[in-house]
Amino acid sequence: MKTCLVVDDSKVIRKVARHILETLDFTVAEACDGREALDACLASPPDVILLDWNMPVMSGMDFLRALREAPIASRPKVVFCTTENGMAYIRAAIEAGADEYVMKPFDRDTLESKLQIVGMA
Repeated sequence: MKTCLVVDDSKVIRKVARHILETLDFTVAEACDGREALDACLASPPDVILLDWNMPVMSGMDFLRALREAPIASRPKVVFCTTENGMAYIRAAIEAGADEYVMKPFDRDTLESKLQIVGMA
């Protein structure tokens, strides 16, 4: 079974994402900020990460940069999931190492299509 780490400071977003991902046959773990997510990835890297941009402690961008430099064997796919929709944000996320980008609010079809694009659905 594929694994997904949902990283978002909103408990509601984590709950919604978990529900959708579980219907897509993912095993889901959650983290409420980038620091917690990085620790989880170092312990056991997931197949894919659904990543929020704006979080306390460590932002999505800071987490992504740290993840790409971390000494882990398998590189998780990263789908940024955020309310930031400007081209500059999307470009910055991709340049930092994100594989795909999804806008909040999202639904099952949108998330499933993004996961298909990164080879995870």
